[in-house]
Amino acid sequence: MQTQELDQIIAKYHNKKGSLIPLMQEAQRLEGFLSRETMQYLADHTGVAVADIYGVATFYSMFRLRPQGKHTIRVCKGTACHVSGANALIKGLRDYLKLESDQDTSEDGIFTVMEVACLGCCSLAPVIMIDDATYGTLNADLLPAILEKYTF
Repeated sequence: MQTQELDQIIAKYHNKKGSLIPLMQEAQRLEGFLSRETMQYLADHTGVAVADIYGVATFYSMFRLRPQGKHTIRVCKGTACHVSGANALIKGLRDYLKLESDQDTSEDGIFTVMEVACLGCCSLAPVIMIDDATYGTLNADLLPAILEKYTF
């Protein structure tokens, strides 16, 4: 935890109404996620209850409570992707990355897998995005070759 940087962020938002979310977003940028220690530090230094901070962190999908991989894989779960095999892609990713049921980030810290409601690429279903790159009309057999591009 980087307390000096957190102190600067807290000072920036001190006594500003509606600033909890931007404060938490900036705090998350420091480590890539919101650790328990960071949330407690924010609570101790802002007067906001740690339960409220945790509630915001768990309500909004933009907040992460665990370290995230270098690359984020978003798997579309929209209707078109769902009926075109999104679940098979998720299984293929989880198998290839050897993710246990409670894991979303690979052991090597390279990939984090996230299911999202829609990526807006229905004509390419099923679709994944890795960082800002879109890959469509996929099946699980195509995933290893795509992922290998990111493991340099």
